Amino acid sequence: MESLTGLKRFRFALLLGALAAMGPLTIDMYLPSFPTIAASFDTTASLVQVSLTACLLGIGLGQLIFGPMSDVYGRKKPLVFALIGYGVASLVCMLSPSITAFIAARFLQGLAASAGIVISRAIVRDTFSGRALTKFFATLMLINNLAPILAPILGGAILAFTEWRGVFGVLSAIGFIFFVIILWRFEDSLPEDQRVPSNFSNTVKNFVSLLKNREFMGYALAQGFIMAGIFAYVAGTPFVYQNIYGVSPQVFSLLFGMNGIGLIMGTQTVGRLTGLLTELQFLRVGLFMSITSGTFLLLAVLFHGPLLTVVIPIFFFVSSIGVISTSSFSLAMESQGHIAGSASALLGLLPFVLGSITAPLVGIGGEETAIPMGAIIFGSALTAVLSYAFLTKKS
Repeated sequence: MESLTGLKRFRFALLLGALAAMGPLTIDMYLPSFPTIAASFDTTASLVQVSLTACLLGIGLGQLIFGPMSDVYGRKKPLVFALIGYGVASLVCMLSPSITAFIAARFLQGLAASAGIVISRAIVRDTFSGRALTKFFATLMLINNLAPILAPILGGAILAFTEWRGVFGVLSAIGFIFFVIILWRFEDSLPEDQRVPSNFSNTVKNFVSLLKNREFMGYALAQGFIMAGIFAYVAGTPFVYQNIYGVSPQVFSLLFGMNGIGLIMGTQTVGRLTGLLTELQFLRVGLFMSITSGTFLLLAVLFHGPLLTVVIPIFFFVSSIGVISTSSFSLAMESQGHIAGSASALLGLLPFVLGSITAPLVGIGGEETAIPMGAIIFGSALTAVLSYAFLTKKS
């Protein structure tokens, strides 16, 4: 399928991008609802942020399940099963009577959403290799990165007509629509003769071999720590922008969407300039962007700078993710074709496990300070740079 061109290639990318976008949709679409959810359940901001943590844990752990499962049973069957579960879990979120039930439902929703993320990446590795892999992944990320722009804007628009529960009604409908599309339109990309035996010990061995691979882990941890910073930004900005700087849910959605544009710019820079610069060079540029913007953000929140001094470095930090995620994915996956599902699962797991730690920490100082968010984003960028520097091979 590396010969896919034109409309067929775009349709293929659109399908995979939609599946990968289940993660951003699930994470970002309800962000403008944070203050109203807290009021609805008569609870604290920190507990609402725990619902994000639960979702991130579900997405991270689910990839450990659905990634290896797709190596055994093919890509289609696990997807169909997960999409049904996603639609149901979203309905449970909508009908939750308490914050505790809501947090539990968010975990299940994240668990089901993980299949779209991990399996879409494995399908890309089934289909492409080398520079073609990098270029197609950049196209996939272009479509996928529209979700962080559209999701909070759509969430804010829904809040203009109904309460926060309506957001999860829409997510449920999206899950069932994807289920129908995959069931009727998708042909499995992993032939039966290339599937691995259903053997738990082999699955464990695959993960152990990946964990022992210094180069793979260097790229995986660089991406993982940067994404942990992104999740701190996702959890912190609804309260920082709205409570500290007094912006409306709609303005927050626009600011959040603007960062998504930066994400797309970073991703497409890699896709269009592949051939002029290597993936390794792109990764170094992205890491430099992240540590520089993280430093400026930390200084801005420490000295209580105006909104613009927070918005600008966050924009460049988020933009660096487009460069880092595209280049690090290609570098990490290139030699893992025989266990693409497991490799994709581990690459997907680390950001969400690390993000589940950083997301609730941004609220540790209360709703009226941005310092924890700034410190965590800076620390995430620093650890990403150190992971790359000390674990990957020099070239």
